[in-house]
Amino acid sequence: MYTPSTLKPAEVAVALVEQAVAKHNTRLDKTFFKAVLAGVMLSFGGLLDLIISGGSAGLTASNPGIVKVLGGFVFPVGLVMIVLQGYDLLTSNLMIFPMAVLRRALPWWSIPVNWIVVFFGNLVGSLFFAAILAKYDGLMVDDPYASYIRSFAITKAITPEWYQIFLRGIGCNWLVCIAVCQATGARDTLSKIVSIWFPIWVFVACGFDHVVANMFSLSLSIMLHSELTTDLYIRKSLIASLIGNIVGALFVGLPAVYFYLGDWHADDMRDVEEARIERKTSNPSDSEKTA
Repeated sequence: MYTPSTLKPAEVAVALVEQAVAKHNTRLDKTFFKAVLAGVMLSFGGLLDLIISGGSAGLTASNPGIVKVLGGFVFPVGLVMIVLQGYDLLTSNLMIFPMAVLRRALPWWSIPVNWIVVFFGNLVGSLFFAAILAKYDGLMVDDPYASYIRSFAITKAITPEWYQIFLRGIGCNWLVCIAVCQATGARDTLSKIVSIWFPIWVFVACGFDHVVANMFSLSLSIMLHSELTTDLYIRKSLIASLIGNIVGALFVGLPAVYFYLGDWHADDMRDVEEARIERKTSNPSDSEKTA
């Protein structure tokens, strides 16, 4: 019997709600530490992006667009590791939890509880990586990398207006959530990797703002004594990109609910735990899914 290589959009929408229910029913300590690891994984991709971009000063001077494309090409490795290992990243949860609440699969308070826990978990993982694996190990403390990171903070968080960072946050998580949807619909590992890679490549190359990615790169710039202060980072970059990421997530999640989940009920899903999700598909090998 032929099995399609991807799920249909309606099946993807159901799977995303099931993921939210499973994450909600996971113990908060597990959620927190999975979010910490997600912050670390995303920072691996961010570090490689900084190494390529910061180490290509000559190419940047002559062909800045090429450097952005090259840096964006390597960044998706972080999200690939997060999705394949089942860790918790705030930006995808910004999409799936409102979807589950709208379909009454979860109570409204599940949104702030999960978002707060995952936010601080991602922050801890990003700060750990920036301090231990980027600064104190000496990788990024010398030029040209240190000077690039300091200048990066200026162009990323100081020069833009608040509303510009907000708008860039919308574009970023619109693409991130599309990547997550596509990965959810892919059945094999290679397809998941490819479906993630291209949207993330686009958002990084275009310079959009990802609240968790900035937790690493901008925090590292502060540790390296850039002009960006912690207070300014929180007031201008973190809050603006977070709100923008929320809006971008809703731009993907709300249409999915409207298009595909109008008559879907979650009564049999309310108590499912993570890694025990029963998927209603025709393929027995897909009966269990790690969210």
